[in-house]
Amino acid sequence: MEQESILNRFLVEIFHELLRREDEAIAAGGYPELSSREMDVIKTVCAASDQENSSREIAQRLRITAGTLSAAAKALERKGYLRRRRDHQDKRIVHLEATDAGRQANAFHEEFHRRMIHSVLEQLSPEEAHAFAKALETIAAFFQNPGPG
Repeated sequence: MEQESILNRFLVEIFHELLRREDEAIAAGGYPELSSREMDVIKTVCAASDQENSSREIAQRLRITAGTLSAAAKALERKGYLRRRRDHQDKRIVHLEATDAGRQANAFHEEFHRRMIHSVLEQLSPEEAHAFAKALETIAAFFQNPGPG
């Protein structure tokens, strides 16, 4: 029963604390107008190749609806982090591209994650870090596989 309580605390409380700290770091890092969810959109756009940056493909990668992505992309374009452009051959397709400001925000966000991971790993022995990583892989596989939850 204690393991269930610890896992529940991690999945609920610690997850929310992580998001809160991420939002605080984003704001303190010079991006107070961006949320962690908007950073996820920017990160996904930055990681996409020119052939895989349509709104549909980005929405699928983020596991959000096209409408949700459209609203986020409009807001991020207004803020200067993304650019939307119509496909030259099929005007129904909208491609998303990061601006220089978007790429800088993404680099900041990646560095935040590197520092956070380093800080967590400093608290663990190599054996604990290995066991923790294996457990997280198992948990991630559970949540990434569709099916009864």
